[in-house]
Amino acid sequence: MTGSAMTDNPRADRTGIERSAGTSAADSRGASAHGGSLGATTIADTVVQKVAGLATREVAGVHALGGGASRAFGALRERIPGATASAGQGVSVEVGERQTAIDLQILVEYGVPIADLARSVRRNVVGAVERMTGLEVVEVNIAVTDVHIPGADDADDGTAESGRVR
Repeated sequence: MTGSAMTDNPRADRTGIERSAGTSAADSRGASAHGGSLGATTIADTVVQKVAGLATREVAGVHALGGGASRAFGALRERIPGATASAGQGVSVEVGERQTAIDLQILVEYGVPIADLARSVRRNVVGAVERMTGLEVVEVNIAVTDVHIPGADDADDGTAESGRVR
């Protein structure tokens, strides 16, 4: 899509993703050979969010997703018995009828080339989301929020034991 095409379409949001305005036309993937519709498939934002989050975590060099506050909240949630970290933490998405845009916040391992890591993350996220949902990924924006330094992760969260005798 070109920049002008995005502004010419009143149903497009800031990324150019066309939004549904009421009843949608038959999805070409759901149409029968006779031209009739077999029904509609809708994919929730949370589905795309989780797929993108899991695909991001698969890439070597990504330590975690989310900014400082969301990582802290996720760490607290993991300490609650039976609770698990959210697969969509650090991921926001916009989903249209046929397209999606994804924003990621990642924490990278120290020493990993960030530009190479970002390319790998984009490739993995686009592949996973398009393969699993059939949506076209129009953009993957990556914000590197921090660098993980091995051995320094417990010193900041207040859970490290002091060397004092109790």
